[in-house]
Amino acid sequence: MADYDAVLIYDGECPYCSIAARALRRLDGVGAISWYDEAAQSFLETQFGETPFAMFLVDRRRGRVYAGRSAAEKLADRAGTPGIVGSLVRENYDRIAKAVGLASGRGRDPDDYHEIYRLDAEAEELFDRLVDAAAERPEALA
Repeated sequence: MADYDAVLIYDGECPYCSIAARALRRLDGVGAISWYDEAAQSFLETQFGETPFAMFLVDRRRGRVYAGRSAAEKLADRAGTPGIVGSLVRENYDRIAKAVGLASGRGRDPDDYHEIYRLDAEAEELFDRLVDAAAERPEALA
């Protein structure tokens, strides 16, 4: 099993999102998985009682799920960018997501999930499935 303490759930059909996910390969302890993957769908359903379409960073070590703007800001922090960069990403997340959606031809907008959520105990039991799926599909990030 890969040694990830966090897994990013991202729009795997978006070429721009996939490029960003590839950049995560440089971050120790972070895996990435497409929102469309069965493991991601099961996790989201368990965590939220539905499968919201958004970017999520699931951080088992901190017991948190960062969504939308919060996920983007946390990823910037983990990448070691100056705090101002994380703040700018968070503040402009909706505009960035809209522009990326238009450029990629995505037919839907992300759902309105932007907070930091406590990792639900039942959802945490599915974390290893996220890690396994991220480790099994490195070609999606190549």
